[in-house]
Amino acid sequence: MHSQGQASGSGKIVRPMPATDDEIRERYLDRAIRELNLLSREIQECGACPRGSLMPVLGSGHPQADIMLIKYAPRPSEIEEGVAFYGRSGTALMKSLRRLQIDPLAVYGTLFVKCPVADTSFADPGCLARVAEEIAIVSPKMIVAMGVDALDALNELELPLAARLEEIVGEVQELTSQTAALLVPNIDVALDEEQTKRAFWTAFRALGRWYAELPPY
Repeated sequence: MHSQGQASGSGKIVRPMPATDDEIRERYLDRAIRELNLLSREIQECGACPRGSLMPVLGSGHPQADIMLIKYAPRPSEIEEGVAFYGRSGTALMKSLRRLQIDPLAVYGTLFVKCPVADTSFADPGCLARVAEEIAIVSPKMIVAMGVDALDALNELELPLAARLEEIVGEVQELTSQTAALLVPNIDVALDEEQTKRAFWTAFRALGRWYAELPPY
């Protein structure tokens, strides 16, 4: 027992140990996972686009990826599985990433038109704008717009403090002070002919050069 008025213990204030860098990254990752899951549920419950009973096509990849790949609209294989970059384009991209020595776990892929509508003009503008939420959650260091339609949609998002991107294929541009951007041909169209494949690869190699210069964590 202590006499009246005497403080118990040593009298020292015990402060919590500061979080390590790994713990901080883990917390950010957990938050990104929660926010992407919430966004996915909101997209699935949205009825703004006339998609009938078909489910929307959701983004996939690392929730805090260095690189975000964005196409404008889904292909049948993506609609069938409900996952962006599923099928032929996804397989080709995986091979390209390996050739460039880019870790596939450093990549996240998504679409502007997430709903399988008969005509992309039927897509609700508010749904296309949800890509801005994905960008805010993932916080990529590089956004690769696949096709001019994807580039135009990216410009229309009017992200905070973002520069307007030019229609220059294969050249890294500054989108914001924290995020670069690269325009490459639409991968879905590029796979149909040998000449368009080469054009895609020529532009996509700029991503490999950028990634090689990325400073380590």
